[in-house]
Amino acid sequence: MSAVPDRLLTSDEFIDWAMRQPSGRYELVAGRVVTMAPERTRHNLVKIAVLLALREGVNRAGLPCTIYTDGMTVVVDRQHSREPDAAVQCGDQPDPDALILDAPLIVVEVVSPSTERDDTGAKLIEYFSVVAVPHNKNVNPEKRVVVHHRRDGNEIRTRIVGADGGDLRFDPPGFSVSAAALLHER
Repeated sequence: MSAVPDRLLTSDEFIDWAMRQPSGRYELVAGRVVTMAPERTRHNLVKIAVLLALREGVNRAGLPCTIYTDGMTVVVDRQHSREPDAAVQCGDQPDPDALILDAPLIVVEVVSPSTERDDTGAKLIEYFSVVAVPHNKNVNPEKRVVVHHRRDGNEIRTRIVGADGGDLRFDPPGFSVSAAALLHER
């Protein structure tokens, strides 16, 4: 693995640099490359549950959407590129060689104690600065809640749902998932 650059990068430079890395996961924050921490079992299992719940909801509604796991990049602006834990993008079949999600409708961060502040603060603001993103979801397995932020015109509306709190609706694109499924409730 090459050294993390010690200079400010643009999102384009970051993507180019990250593609040349043999391993590791990174984000670009204020022009600086940030190495992402390893995951704990709980985080990984909840991420899988989120992916499966989103895929089931999309399939049940018969929507032309693709569900992505981490590894895909959302370019926020010239100085910020983030890698959500999950995302949904609808429309044409994706380019199999693409690195960037250009119009995700849903981005999901699975919150952990070490990332909670960033996931519920800076990332939330950054994702909503991307006009294409109408839904941002924070899944917090330790607190057993899902926080669904959705764009409603010029406002962001927030709904906090526990594991027994029923379904969460995503319009657009037009499907629902249960909070329990997102939280890896068995």
